[in-house]
Amino acid sequence: MSSEIEMSISCRDCVRRATTDCDDCLVSFVLGSTPGAVEFAADDAALATLLSGEGMIPRLKFVAISPRRH
Repeated sequence: MSSEIEMSISCRDCVRRATTDCDDCLVSFVLGSTPGAVEFAADDAALATLLSGEGMIPRLKFVAISPRRH
């Protein structure tokens, strides 16, 4: 199993933070009620994708906050 970080997600960078979407998101499922950040190795990310695709765990609902352009 690979230990190299493939995916890193921070709740503070998500437009859905503190919404009802957050309640049923993979990150909230992994971290519980404390929003924060989660990192997945490549193998773990693939497994999470498989399990969420089968409805066994919540899917990732992360949507990055777009940087403002002036």
